[in-house]
Amino acid sequence: MLLPLMAVAQEHATPLVSAPPTPSQADASITDLAPMTVSGVQPGPGLWKVSHGAHTLWVLGTLSPLPKRMEWRSQEVEQAIAQSQELLLPPTLSLDTGRGMFRSLFLIPALLKARKNPDGQTLQEVLPADQYARWSTLKARYIGSDRGVEQWRPIFAATELYMAAMKRSGLTMDNVVRGEVEKLAKRQKLKITDVTSTAKLDDPKAAIKEFQRTGLQDQTCFVRTLEVIDREIDAMREQANAWAVGDVEVLRNSPQTSQYAACQAAISESAIARKFGIGNLRKQSLDLWLQKADAALSTNVSTVGLLPIGLVLGRDNLMEDLKARGYTVEAPGEY
Repeated sequence: MLLPLMAVAQEHATPLVSAPPTPSQADASITDLAPMTVSGVQPGPGLWKVSHGAHTLWVLGTLSPLPKRMEWRSQEVEQAIAQSQELLLPPTLSLDTGRGMFRSLFLIPALLKARKNPDGQTLQEVLPADQYARWSTLKARYIGSDRGVEQWRPIFAATELYMAAMKRSGLTMDNVVRGEVEKLAKRQKLKITDVTSTAKLDDPKAAIKEFQRTGLQDQTCFVRTLEVIDREIDAMREQANAWAVGDVEVLRNSPQTSQYAACQAAISESAIARKFGIGNLRKQSLDLWLQKADAALSTNVSTVGLLPIGLVLGRDNLMEDLKARGYTVEAPGEY
C-alpha cells in the first residue's frame, strides 16, 4: 500500500498571541442579493478556536462551490499561519490501484472503466419515467444535446449536470482557498501534514470486471442532485456569498450536505466497495484527522487546520468530537 506523504517538520518558536485579529468587514457594496454572487477580494469566515491550555488549533471551514469571480484573502488566517508551527490539511480518501493513486471515491468506477451503465443500458432504461423527465429538462437547460451522458450511470450523469449548473450559475468548484493556505504555510516553512486514508486494490483486474457488471444504489444521489439543481441554486449562491463575507449564521444550513452525503454513500456503502475494502474509508479519514489534531494540540503552541464547512457546522461535525475529547471549542466571534 502506498502511504500518504507528509512534509518534513519545520517548526517556529514564535509564541501565539491570545487571538488573531478579527478580519475587517467586507465592503457592503460588494455583496449582491441572490441570485447574484459576490466578487472581488473577500475574507471568508473567521477561524474556529480549539484550545487546551496554552495549545491552540485554529480551524478554517472551507466551502465548495464558491463565487467564480471572488478572490480570497484573510488577514486573520495569514497572522495565524505566521505564528503557527503546523498546517493540518483536510481529510481525504485515496485508492491505490497499483497503477497510480486516486483521491476521490467518485473516480473509482470511472478509473475502473465502469462509468457506463451495465449491459449498455441508457438512463431512460434504468430510471423511473418521472426522474428521467426531470433529468431531460435540466439536461437541456445546462448541458444541451450531448448523447454520451445518456449512457452513464445515474451518479455520474448527475455529477456532470451538477458541474454544468454550477458553471452557469456563477459558481466554481476550484479549491482556491486550500491552494492559497498551502502557499502561505510553505512560505512560513510550516510542517504540512497530509491526512489521507488509503485503500489498495490487490486485484485491479477483478475489481474492473466486478464494477463493470455491478449496479450502484445511486438513485438517491441522482434524485437529490436534481433537487439541488432545480430548487436550490439560489440557496447555494447565498451560501457561497455567506462564506465569502464570513456570515457564519447563514452557513449553518447547507443545501449541499445531504446531496453530497447521498452521492458518497452510493459509492462507499455499495456491496462492491465493501468487498474490495474501500467501504469504510470516509470514517477512517475522519478518525485520522482527529488523531492528527490530537497530536498537533499536544505538540504545537499553534496549529492551523482546514476542514470542509460541513465537518465544522454540519450534523455529527468534528468540532463536537473535539469537545468530547475535552478541548474548548469556540466559533468565530466567541473568543
